[in-house]
Amino acid sequence: GELMNVFLKANSGRKTAATKMNSGSSRSHLVFSLFLENKDLTTRKVCRGKISLIDLAGSERSDKTGATGERVKEANSINKSLSALADVISALSNQEKFIPYRNNKLTQLMSDSLGGNAKTLMFVNISPADYNEDETLNSLMYASRVKLIKNNAEKHDESEEINKLKRIITELKANG
Repeated sequence: GELMNVFLKANSGRKTAATKMNSGSSRSHLVFSLFLENKDLTTRKVCRGKISLIDLAGSERSDKTGATGERVKEANSINKSLSALADVISALSNQEKFIPYRNNKLTQLMSDSLGGNAKTLMFVNISPADYNEDETLNSLMYASRVKLIKNNAEKHDESEEINKLKRIITELKANG
């Protein structure tokens, strides 16, 4: 219904282009965030949540994709963001004190989906073709590091009063 229409509209703006490896290759990542709010009418407590569906464009080697010109620039940008994401995943899985979220817009957008009060799942799309073995192994190793991230995903209920104060703060910030 309505949610699917919003998702399809968001996805329609995504740039794709043909390469030697894929006729509809994603030239960007897609981050689709759904904010949920549930209010218990009896206790007046509010529970909020967020679901982020993130479709990462695959890393690319220009020699294999045959990319030239604008496609090479796109591939470099994709690879740079995936490298920054790998750095964040590594820092989180090693439980380091500093997590480099600010190194890339992608990792900034994904920060609340990766660390803190989040549950992170990664689904990997791989190719069964033997000539894609390197990409398949790299994708699986990348995803296996996500599995090592340890977070404490907990439910947080808020009273009506706290919820009201947060709305006031949001309104004050919006009005300058």
